[in-house]
Amino acid sequence: MLPSTTATSTHGTAGGDPVTFDQALLDTSVVIDYPAAAVAAQAATAAVSTITLAELAYGLHTSDPLVNAAREQRYHWIGATFDSISFDGAAARTYGALCASVRAAGRDPRPRRFDLLIAAVAVALRLPLITRNADDFAGIHDALTVVAVS
Repeated sequence: MLPSTTATSTHGTAGGDPVTFDQALLDTSVVIDYPAAAVAAQAATAAVSTITLAELAYGLHTSDPLVNAAREQRYHWIGATFDSISFDGAAARTYGALCASVRAAGRDPRPRRFDLLIAAVAVALRLPLITRNADDFAGIHDALTVVAVS
């Protein structure tokens, strides 16, 4: 299920008109502390990638049972609230190309693996990526539309 709104985005076009994205992919940073109004202002519906679900699942295992319980509750809310988009063959090919692009720019893609995997899903499906950490996605490739929220 995709949360639905009727808001428009100010992520502008060349003519300065507001853009309404029909759907967007949410970065892990967004779902950890979900800014509902900010996301609604950017896209009519939102989804998460299975890479985000994997990142969140990794974070479920700490030495503090209270932290684990809160994170488990958030994990289940995310799974119940957003459709998940699988990392598929098209995303895998796109991931390879994005890594090559990052390498060609003289940077190491390894420390950015999860960001690149999430970006690959967005690029493969031509979805904008909503994130709280736009700098994490800077310079990956022009095919990636990054929408920053706070």
